[in-house]
Amino acid sequence: MIKRLLDLTFLITGFLLVMPFFIFLLIFIIIFIIIEDGFPIFYTQNRYGENKKLFKLYKFRSMIKNAELKTGPIWASKNDDPRLTKHGKFMRKYAIDEIPQLFNILKGDISFVGPRPERPELYDVFVIKNPRFIDRLNSPQGLTGLAQLLGKYDTSPKNKLRYDLIYTRNQSFLFDMKIIFLSVLVTFIGNWQSDSRKWIRKFI
Repeated sequence: MIKRLLDLTFLITGFLLVMPFFIFLLIFIIIFIIIEDGFPIFYTQNRYGENKKLFKLYKFRSMIKNAELKTGPIWASKNDDPRLTKHGKFMRKYAIDEIPQLFNILKGDISFVGPRPERPELYDVFVIKNPRFIDRLNSPQGLTGLAQLLGKYDTSPKNKLRYDLIYTRNQSFLFDMKIIFLSVLVTFIGNWQSDSRKWIRKFI
């Protein structure tokens, strides 16, 4: 309950502080997506939340239309993914495509900090290979987390699981604040797609 209260406090306070800039950014992103690749603007996926509760996760569309029509669900890759649009590469660099998930936080689907919610199709594969993968669902899933800070888009599920379990065993208010601060810092310097984030380990 405390975590949920903090989520809503951060969400409302942050929106009020940056509302003019936030609205301008949203309009710019929407126009950019439409000009380059048309509609739809948003992309939705089914994800597992805490206790395996299924929900719709929202993103700005960063890939070409029907990107997985031939391949099916696959593990996220680096910034040279041929499925990414030009605006998609830019959005991923600064994690702008994740902005619509603030609505997921408002709904209570996810928290600001926690293991990233996984797709059912991929989860079913990962949990067979490593039964401990189910332990990720014992706490609220998050917009950002330890695995996102210390890992990369193409970090193996095994290593991301290791980071997620470290977080769930040590989660606290101060740990969450540290992850949020570092996530904001990485966003501002556009470092989400880089392999050079080893400096973060000094602050964890």
